[in-house]
Amino acid sequence: MNATTKLMSLIFSMRLPDIERYNTEAKEIQSQQLSYLIEHAIDTEWGVEHRFRDIDSYEKFKKNVPLQTYDSLKPYIRRMLGGEQNILWDTEIKWFAKSSGTTNDKSKFIPVSDDALDKCHYQGGKDAVTLYLKMNPESGFFSGKGLVLGGSHKPSEITEGISCGDLSAVLIENINFLVNLIRVPDKMIALMDEWEAKLEKMCETTVNENVTNISGVPSWFLVFIKKMMAQKGKTNLLDIWPNLEVFFHGGISFEPYREEYKKLIPSDKMHYVETYNASEGFFGIQNSFDERSMLLMIDLGVFFEFIPLDEIDNENPTTLPLWEVETDQNYALVISTNSGMWRYIIGDTVKFTSAHPYKFVITGRTKHFINAFGEELMVANAEKGITEACRRTGAIVKEYTAAPTYMNDNSKGHHTWMIEFYKKPDDIEQFADILDEELQNVNSDYEAKRYKSLFLSRLELIEARENLFYDWMDKRGKLGGQHKVPRLSNSREYLEDLLTMNNI
Repeated sequence: MNATTKLMSLIFSMRLPDIERYNTEAKEIQSQQLSYLIEHAIDTEWGVEHRFRDIDSYEKFKKNVPLQTYDSLKPYIRRMLGGEQNILWDTEIKWFAKSSGTTNDKSKFIPVSDDALDKCHYQGGKDAVTLYLKMNPESGFFSGKGLVLGGSHKPSEITEGISCGDLSAVLIENINFLVNLIRVPDKMIALMDEWEAKLEKMCETTVNENVTNISGVPSWFLVFIKKMMAQKGKTNLLDIWPNLEVFFHGGISFEPYREEYKKLIPSDKMHYVETYNASEGFFGIQNSFDERSMLLMIDLGVFFEFIPLDEIDNENPTTLPLWEVETDQNYALVISTNSGMWRYIIGDTVKFTSAHPYKFVITGRTKHFINAFGEELMVANAEKGITEACRRTGAIVKEYTAAPTYMNDNSKGHHTWMIEFYKKPDDIEQFADILDEELQNVNSDYEAKRYKSLFLSRLELIEARENLFYDWMDKRGKLGGQHKVPRLSNSREYLEDLLTMNNI
């Protein structure tokens, strides 16, 4: 460990006693977070409506505040986007993180308070470094710089004094200027709107830097790394950054990319640390190289609740505080945050692997989805795309499913759709073009990944033989009205089985 890293490690280690309290004081810590949230919002419009002054326990909180979806919070958020304050949170909110939408909206706008920036997102980033330095006492982390690749572009003002952008853009705009001394690229490049020009600039300005750590989404980073290596004629990233030692990744599953990264960075000293930093808050950090579960960060201004997954569609599902969850059970995640997202069903599902401390893995989404490249494509998006393609071509779709196809040496990543038609379109490829276009229209994250096919190529459409899906459901013992063809899957399990049967 070099002198600079040794000094910084001592400073960062001052946070460790607080994190070690997670082992034995989780209930107390989470109860304190709930009290902090209630106290801040007690005189807001939301707090008055839901009688926050009467709340002195978790049970009363649960009784006074119904579970929320984005659609139920949207009327409040819309007013906040217009500049109104003291609606969901008591401090000024002038930033909104733009993320993929709901059934009724192309995009969601998640409020981001200064409290959330400082006490949640930035603290979570510092905690990730703290835990990494503990895991790797031989680190030279601060001997060089960190390279951050977000999906950011310059935030746009939507009302005077109110701006929105994806989370990485909001974080870059508000970060302490001292951090820019130890990270690349500079702010101007990081917030460039034009992706191809941005990647070119990043290659130019970082290739000669001493990069020791990288942070971002695995699929996006792979595109950048391959582009830079191709330009320099290298097959090993360590030939460019010999001191690279850790990749903080998140947003999508790393597993499909793990072997590719190992080929590009062939070193036993290279480490991979998963983080769970959503638009709504910083929730988890991997704290052991030996297991891939993440430590739930329970003192960053977020109160957590959990719905048993088999009750997610119930009108009044059971909700559990952290101290009542069990390991090896799937739960839908519910959060209350220091930006005013109250009892919000975020849509992710988790399973706990440990309760001392609470450690978890992300198991998926509450609904069928594809999020292999950060696109968060939902069934509602797929249905709208299919409907529009049928309308414009005269086709009639009988059944369909879709799954990701990951990038390899011969092609970029894309979605593969298996569609069985009652009535075929005259031109299958035209149908695919329209479907792809409409998916971009209804899902801003898919649109961003498809931009100039930089991260995601146009979808592939495979025509299913007659009765393929019927035969497949029959084979699985799933015939009958209660059983449905899974429309979207983040795994290729279903698709591979269908592809095999399609050729029989």
